[in-house]
Amino acid sequence: MQGTFTGQVYVVGDNIDTDQIIPAQHLSLVPTIPEEYDKLGSYALSGLPDTLYPVRFVKPGEMDTQYPIIIAGKNFGCGSSREHAPIALGSAGCKVIVAESYARIFFRNCISTGELYPCESYDRLCEKLKTGDKVTVDLNLETLRVESTGQVYKLKPLGAVRAVIDAGGIFKYARATGMIPAQGTGA
Repeated sequence: MQGTFTGQVYVVGDNIDTDQIIPAQHLSLVPTIPEEYDKLGSYALSGLPDTLYPVRFVKPGEMDTQYPIIIAGKNFGCGSSREHAPIALGSAGCKVIVAESYARIFFRNCISTGELYPCESYDRLCEKLKTGDKVTVDLNLETLRVESTGQVYKLKPLGAVRAVIDAGGIFKYARATGMIPAQGTGA
């Protein structure tokens, strides 16, 4: 269980939908196959328009991002219910998203897959930060600190969902807490 994440941010605006997060043509990749899981990450946020986002989340030809933290506006993850969206971001190396608000299905998919911590901000951080800024997100203190200025922003509590993400998703959490039998027990 890690509670602190430091790194460069990738900043997006409002209404980033799941087709922008992982375009439909990549949904044939199966996340449970390790090499396909890795490949999903290379396409994360590839549906964003180049005119608005000239800096790519994952550089062409690479599998991982240099941005472990995404800063977003309102309604991040809207659109379809595809679980591939948080999985692709997690596969690329993203650990935390700090958004003003989320589409509820995307928020729940972050929890059930255990890929990302979907933090919510009180402030409109997508207008205060720019791609490449370095920040520290502290889940225990529920804060985001901008490294260059020391400015601290309060985040909304994750509450009980944090334990599920810490465990690696809903099934791992359920096994760890005895809600369902551990794998291989035959029960």
